[in-house]
Amino acid sequence: MGREFIDLFNEWAGSYDETVTGHDPQYRAVFDKYDTILEEVTNNSRGNVLEFGVGTGNLSKKLMDAGHKVIGVEPSAAMREATAKKFPDFQVEDGDFLTYPQPETPISTIVSTYAFHHLTDEEKGRAIKGFSELLPAGGKIVFADTAYQDEETKQQIHQQAKQNGYNDLLYDLTTEYYPMLDVLQSLFEDNGFYVTFKQMNQFVWLMIAEKQ
Repeated sequence: MGREFIDLFNEWAGSYDETVTGHDPQYRAVFDKYDTILEEVTNNSRGNVLEFGVGTGNLSKKLMDAGHKVIGVEPSAAMREATAKKFPDFQVEDGDFLTYPQPETPISTIVSTYAFHHLTDEEKGRAIKGFSELLPAGGKIVFADTAYQDEETKQQIHQQAKQNGYNDLLYDLTTEYYPMLDVLQSLFEDNGFYVTFKQMNQFVWLMIAEKQ
């Protein structure tokens, strides 16, 4: 359920904000238009928001600045500590996409950026089923994450990383659970959502799913 990557999250907590701003050339394309991606997620959110994979709180701040009440969920203690230093008044719960404290307030939007790929496709389906049970009709899931349009695109991206000598990026791409768009579409539709996809950079797609 993604917790096999917690050691990675804990190690990354101290340098995550530098990575997303392009300091690491291996991940520069992954985080291209990072601020725009966060703004797109924020602009497509409404009401009370449940955020998974808070990380260092960059999306959380945009959501709160836009007037949303945000409930944060993050499995990494180091990431929660990093967020607490930046935003002392923001409460982030220990949890993940599958195991998390049930919100005491009604949730209208569930958001996440750069995190859903830590679940296998089977786990993604279970998570979406849980979100369907949590959200009212018209409730939304707004995710931004790396996904592949098709197998050919996947192989091209892997080959490019290899040619560039981006071994850390290639390791991530081949060991984490980056999905195909058609698989994601089926998982959302099977759980009663209408979903659309918008490509934000070479890697990241904005996914907006509305419960029917």
